[in-house]
Amino acid sequence: MTENGQAPAIGLIAGGGQFPLLFASAARRRGRRVVAIAHVNETAAELEDLADVVYWVKLGQLGKIITHFRREGVGETVFAGTITKTRIFHDILPDLKGLSLWNKIDRRQDDAILRAVAASLEAEGIRVLASTCYLDHLFFPHGVLTRKKPSAAQMEDIRFGWKVAREVGRLDIGQCVVVRDRSVLAVEAIEGTDAAIRRGGELAGSGAVVVKVKKPDQDFRFDLPATGPRTVETLAAVKGAVLAVEAGQSLLFDREAMVAAADRAGLVVVGLSEDEHGMPDY
Repeated sequence: MTENGQAPAIGLIAGGGQFPLLFASAARRRGRRVVAIAHVNETAAELEDLADVVYWVKLGQLGKIITHFRREGVGETVFAGTITKTRIFHDILPDLKGLSLWNKIDRRQDDAILRAVAASLEAEGIRVLASTCYLDHLFFPHGVLTRKKPSAAQMEDIRFGWKVAREVGRLDIGQCVVVRDRSVLAVEAIEGTDAAIRRGGELAGSGAVVVKVKKPDQDFRFDLPATGPRTVETLAAVKGAVLAVEAGQSLLFDREAMVAAADRAGLVVVGLSEDEHGMPDY
């Protein structure tokens, strides 16, 4: 407890999806007072019921975030949840501090933007923690999760896609590729994983292999790769075959529902780690 009898505050800069909701619940179970910054048109309204305090802002209003955190005595925060990346072209309303930071960023890609925001917060005395600090159980497990295992040919595609995805991540473009017969069909960019799967799966016709890995210099404070039932549903809709994810380096939401959906569709879902030669293995 703090001197005024309140639980110690932790900030939550929330995007969309269930991750912010899960974090708020977990942090409160650990005795933290959750002060959430929710983004209009992104964050689920249910966060109002799970956080102690919620302030709604527009994308880019960094000055407001800092002001709210100072008012609430927040000294550390996490980023959790997704921001629809295409909104930076039409739905951003920065305040003066946000605009100043935006104009200083020379590479307007995920890591560059998020690292710049984190640096601004830390310059104000607000430490940015890993988004998984209370949610280690959400990491994608190692091994085959479904009834079906990858075939020898599919493992070849996984190994091929793994190398490509690593390079795409190194360039801070995306974290996922869609391949078949050792050909690249789609590379995830600003549109996100599901759109990349749809695009690549349509080109494949059937049998697409999706490989999703962390970026080589992944910052665990934000933007971890994530999968869940919707990922599998998208892959099934394009008659895909395999979802291969880097184990222990990405998030898995609703594991039981995801695996059940994959089994119904006859898909392979597998978590892999690199061996001593840098190749994926389960």
